[in-house]
Amino acid sequence: MADSVPPAPQLSWPARLRFASGDFACNLYWQSSSLLLFFYYTDVLHLAPQVAGLIAMLGSVWDGMADLLTGMWVERGRGSYARTVGLGAVPLGLAFPLLYLAPPFHGALFLGALLVAQFVFRSLYALVNIPYAAWSVRISSDSRDRAAIAGLRMVFGTVAVVVVSLATERISLAVSGSLTSTKGLLSAAAVFSLVATPVLLHVARGTPARAGSPRRDRPHASLRDGLRTLAANYAFVTLCAAMMCVAVATTMMTRSVLYYFTYIVHDESAGTTALALMGVAGGLTVPLWMVVRHRIGSRALWLGAVALATVASIAFALSDDGAAWRADLFLVTMQAALAAFSFVFWAMLPDTVEYGEYHGGVRVEALSFGVAAFLQKVSIGAATAITGFAYAAIGYAPQVPQTPHVLTGIRWIMVAAPIIGCILSARAMASNPLRRDTHRRIVATLAQRTDATPPA
Repeated sequence: MADSVPPAPQLSWPARLRFASGDFACNLYWQSSSLLLFFYYTDVLHLAPQVAGLIAMLGSVWDGMADLLTGMWVERGRGSYARTVGLGAVPLGLAFPLLYLAPPFHGALFLGALLVAQFVFRSLYALVNIPYAAWSVRISSDSRDRAAIAGLRMVFGTVAVVVVSLATERISLAVSGSLTSTKGLLSAAAVFSLVATPVLLHVARGTPARAGSPRRDRPHASLRDGLRTLAANYAFVTLCAAMMCVAVATTMMTRSVLYYFTYIVHDESAGTTALALMGVAGGLTVPLWMVVRHRIGSRALWLGAVALATVASIAFALSDDGAAWRADLFLVTMQAALAAFSFVFWAMLPDTVEYGEYHGGVRVEALSFGVAAFLQKVSIGAATAITGFAYAAIGYAPQVPQTPHVLTGIRWIMVAAPIIGCILSARAMASNPLRRDTHRRIVATLAQRTDATPPA
């Protein structure tokens, strides 16, 4: 009977690299909007922090809704993931620079135009990113293969962090003579679009069709059954809960980096250098985390990363004296931990599909990624809004010398959030039922069920 089970699709290393390169393209968009847009709102467009936070929150909530709706559409439409990614690549590239376009309006119209730009970009990003992420479920049913692909995607994603961090201000300076101007940041966004669009088209057209074609061996779940299956999927629920805690912690920390270096270190360019160092640290540690995961498992790696992040945050809180090197060391260590979190999340999320199918009898692919992305984006949006209101509460005002009270507040916002978020994520991950070799046994059982089921 076992011989009748078709082997899991396997990709060659060139094909794996081609597919994973899509994360470089997606992260050119994602990292720019995550690392720079809030600062652009407050210090270039001179929006009040709470207003910038609300706009970012509404954009993230819309992003999450778009992720969810895209997951529903792809799950029910039975369309090719590759085709969807290819169709959305060009419109996404055209929409991204709109985020950095200063609307020629005032008052409510100005804020409304910023929101429209957010909604357009985030809708198209969801159209591309959700099918691309869900595609990883079909590449292989082997957890080790998925972890390898997740690791490659992480490497490409961290390369994008470095590119965005180092290139943005340099492009802006070359175009406008200023490190952070509307014209300069708009030009940088256009360059990122010109790079990302052909990469996504190459991924859509170059990845073997077998890896991106819809599954026909199992019926697609209805929306109600799919959502019910996800709600009962304890592996999915606890993984997403852990991710949400880390997303809030990461967002509040990274949103504060440029403010810390601008007003505490008094070196704005050192802030983008720190972001680049974080990207390098993430890329360099991913291969290490891949080896560690192979030896101790995903859950243990997550809990170890929690310990690393918590110790680093406490040490920095006790020793911070405004020195750039000390902040760089703290941020690099934190990024190493965050790379572990991201790697484990993307390695485990495809495995929760089979876990849910095993326990609930219903296979949910794209909807799983849509719901997970929705929860992630809502968490990021909420954290951005909290950050904005926190900065308003401590009395922050852009482009002026800050009082000691404000500087202390910036420090604590950057440090306290990782400690709290990481500890809460450990509680969720400790409850996750996907232990070592659990997924392998589930896949084998599902294959036996398929063999035992008579053809219709």
